[in-house]
Amino acid sequence: MSRSDDVLKVHRLAHTGGSAALLEWLAARLGGWAGVVDAEQGRGPEPVLRAAAEMNVRGVRSAVLHGARAATLLFALDGGRALAAVLDRPHDPQAPALLADAAVPLALVLRAEEAERREARAALAEERAREAVLHLLMNGRLSSAHQVAEALGPSLPEPMRMYVVECRTGRRGEVARRCAELTGGRAWIVRCPVYVRHLIVLVPAALASARDDHDPLAGALAEVAPDCVVGVSGEAGLRGAPAAYTQAFHALAVARGRAGRHARFGPGPELALAAHGAGAGWAEALLAPLHGYEPRRPQDPGGQELRATAHAWLNFSSHATRLLKIHRNTLAARLRLVETLLGLDLARLGDQAALSLALRLTPGGRTGESAAEAVRAAPDLDGLLGDPRLTAWARAHLGPLTGPDAPSGARATVRTWLAHDARLVPAAAALGVSVPGARKRLTRIEALLERSLLQSPSARYDLWLAHRAEELAG
Repeated sequence: MSRSDDVLKVHRLAHTGGSAALLEWLAARLGGWAGVVDAEQGRGPEPVLRAAAEMNVRGVRSAVLHGARAATLLFALDGGRALAAVLDRPHDPQAPALLADAAVPLALVLRAEEAERREARAALAEERAREAVLHLLMNGRLSSAHQVAEALGPSLPEPMRMYVVECRTGRRGEVARRCAELTGGRAWIVRCPVYVRHLIVLVPAALASARDDHDPLAGALAEVAPDCVVGVSGEAGLRGAPAAYTQAFHALAVARGRAGRHARFGPGPELALAAHGAGAGWAEALLAPLHGYEPRRPQDPGGQELRATAHAWLNFSSHATRLLKIHRNTLAARLRLVETLLGLDLARLGDQAALSLALRLTPGGRTGESAAEAVRAAPDLDGLLGDPRLTAWARAHLGPLTGPDAPSGARATVRTWLAHDARLVPAAAALGVSVPGARKRLTRIEALLERSLLQSPSARYDLWLAHRAEELAG
């Protein structure tokens, strides 16, 4: 093979295969070892490193070290690195020229690969920072969320509507770019840390259509690809971000069954709004041991972190580990501590529903009232659910299950499912149907209620509370 053929091969490999392919070919072509050594970082075989360090000290660009059986050829690259080859003696006489010809394209491709790695690390850092902003919003820490968001840009919109876009994993970048174009860069866009097919977008309310039956932005996002589906929340302030996300998620469940593949959260009473006046004291009383908890060791989670853990688990079940970036055993241990502090059994749907409502009624943690005063003044859960405002909410919430559009047995299906702690297998057995049959019934009821039931965040907590309130009223 001529030198010109070698040079062409070197440049082709550097362009198509990168440094690894080029070094592999050099080793095979010369019948020895070829690699990049870094004298400053100590990367490479020890004898070759010593030779590279000596070459750097002397300020020379190339060197050859002859041993009894092998020769080491070195050619300087940059940053203290060198292209090195260890070849048995006698070696190919063309080896020095080939290595010299390979040094320049190798140095260039190494720089390009380092730039790609830096860009990937920067992109990952920004993605994690955006996740952190979302996490802060969901836990009511608005000041910290604003500070981080301002550094990343754009500013968090308020008031806003939240969009949840579902698409194939590889299309999330395309959807994000399209959303940025359509909103003039004013939307806050973050990849969902829990569901890998979801993109979460906070859009200024002024850019979203006021009409519930017409949303050009949602329609345009759904048109990015045939598998894109979009759910949209109602208008909310940033303090209402947790409720807005739940609304958008419920709307997403409805959108999957629509021809246009997008839907806005359907009209209906919100439990947190209906219960706020009567329930703030009850929520503070229930959560007082959690809010006042101080860990024994500095490295253990405090009350706010336990609160965030409980909120994430109620919304995403075992997938909360992805959001919180913790091991499943850590999640289980924290939940056991929450149960101990609050005197709850989180295996029971009723206790899960009570904790979910209490967290929603105290989005920023403490309400300002002292724990002792809250405990003295607050009713128990049944006392809260017996409030006339909650009774009216429950009847409106459950009304569609017995309305003219309800499938046969909808109310009984939901009641049985809730009685078995929203577990599909025992509920199906109690109903006398197969598990797929029970799932199909609940899927039809999802469309009726315009709420997600089978995928978290689920409306199961509100349904349990509504049934309990209705029982108390009856």
